[in-house]
This record gives sequence, C-alpha cells and structure tokens, in this order.
Amino acid sequence: MLKDFASFVAYGLIKLEQGSHLGNAIEFFIYDTLKIFILLSVIIFVISVIRSYFPPEKTRKILSHKELFIGNVLAAMLGVVTPFCSCSAVPLFIGFIEAGVPLGVTFSFLIASPMVNEVAVVLLWGLLGWKITALYIGTGLLVAIVGGIIIGKLRLERWVEEYVYQIKTGPTAEAQALTFKERLQYAKCNTTDILKRVWLFIIIAIGIGGFIHGYVPEDFMTRYAGPQNPFAVLIAVLIGVPLYANAAGIIPIASALISKGLAVGTVLAFMMAVTALSLPELIILRRVLKVKLLAVFVGIMSVTIIAVGYVFNAIL
Repeated sequence: MLKDFASFVAYGLIKLEQGSHLGNAIEFFIYDTLKIFILLSVIIFVISVIRSYFPPEKTRKILSHKELFIGNVLAAMLGVVTPFCSCSAVPLFIGFIEAGVPLGVTFSFLIASPMVNEVAVVLLWGLLGWKITALYIGTGLLVAIVGGIIIGKLRLERWVEEYVYQIKTGPTAEAQALTFKERLQYAKCNTTDILKRVWLFIIIAIGIGGFIHGYVPEDFMTRYAGPQNPFAVLIAVLIGVPLYANAAGIIPIASALISKGLAVGTVLAFMMAVTALSLPELIILRRVLKVKLLAVFVGIMSVTIIAVGYVFNAIL
C-alpha cells in the first residue's frame, strides 16, 4: 500500500518520468519516509513502556558488584532497553562507579546503549528486514560484551580521573512505582520527544539515501568498496569513527549503500563505528577518562568492529 502510494505521488501527481533518476529517488524518499515514521511511532511506544520498568537507579543496582562476563552480558542487555545519550555519559559513568559497578561492566553498558537502540532496530527492520536487524543486534551486543571484558581484564581503573572516585552521590530513592496508565503516558511523551529529536536527521538521511538510490550507478560502490577490496572494512571504520551521526541519521544511508551492492559486513562495521564512537560522546567521556583510557577504548572498539565486518563479509 505504501509502495503504491509512493509511486502514485511520484509518477501520478508530480508527473515524473517512470524509471528516471529523479523519479526513483523521489519514490524511494516518499516510501521510506512513510514507512520509517509509522514504524518508529509504534515500536518506540512499545519500547518506552518497557523502559519505564528500568530507571537508572534500578539499572545501577542490578549491575552493582557483578563479576566480569555475567556483569558484562547483563550490562549490554540492559544498555539496549535503558535510556542513554551522549549528554548523560558522565553522570551515568560516575553513578555506576560510585555504586560499585566494575569498570569493564560499566563500559559494556556505555557501548551497548548508543549502539543498539530502538531507533536503530526499527529503522533496520523497516529498511533491511529482520535478518540484518538480528545480525546488528547480535554483533552490537557482542562488541559491547567483548569490549567491556577486555577493558575489565586490563584493570585500567588508574586511568579514570581521580575525582570520579572521590564523588559520593549518596543513595537515591528507588523510582516511584508507576501505574500502567502512567507508563502509557510516559511512553507517549517519550515517543513524541524522540520523534522531535530525530525527525530532521531521518529526513536528511532518507534524502541522501534517495539520492544514492536514484543517481549512484549500480556498480559504483562495489567497484571501490566491494568484497574484492581487502581494505573496504578498514576504510569504512576509519571514516565512521570521526563522523558524527546517530542511528536515525546513518541507517537509511546504510540501506541505500547495501542496495547498491556494498557488502553487509562493511556496512555493519560503518554503522557501529559511527554510533558507538561518535565524536561528541568521546569529548564528553574525556571529562571522566584520562587520555590513555580513552585511546584504549577507541582502539579496542575499532579493532573489534573491524573484525566483525571482515567476519560477516566472509560468511555472507
């Protein structure tokens, strides 16, 4: 139905030539815009209801004093369903450390939260299907768990800024129990808030994706970054690390790249580099991490993401 509507608008109302570059781009833009916003509205609402059961204080208590591996797994899974953005990185980090959450476990949470979130899942599911979505969730959790375990094993607490260990946030009251009606109201407000924050990124990203879909030749991507190029994944990660974009802004572009023949592993690596190693988050984390620990974090994440890209390019 949405596909037919997009075709009607592009070729019936606007009178574009069917099969033309502009026609393909506009049809892609209309169809993906409608599909993504419908999916986002429905699924973010459902995820927000789930999130209402995991306030930050409860998350801290669940992870407090958990040992490596089990703690890393729990942290990564909780990171998927709990609120997190780069602006909350410092207070979350301080709160976790003060609550006794091990450093490696804390990093598993900090990695998983921005990398695997409801916006990324919804966009991937709508644009690329459940199989690639499952790959993204699985690899995102794996990177978060492995990255946290490595940082924990290295025992790098000495590279955390000293003032973090001197802060005593004190006990905070457990979040007040909400009625189901209040949870629904929270979900409605959260859905509206998220859509307000990401709609422009989505529109811009779909516009870029539409341009790629309509104007970039079929063999362009595979010629320069296809499976035959052994450095494709490395290049994708090097481009992605300094690039700032959230999941809403990068996934429609990734969809267009895959449709043009770019290897799935390369695109997955690019997406994870952008969402897990965004420049603003690294700048904010510098307030609580010394340069050495920040460099170790970026290095471990980059190597792990590159490995994921090459593995998936080899098996898919």
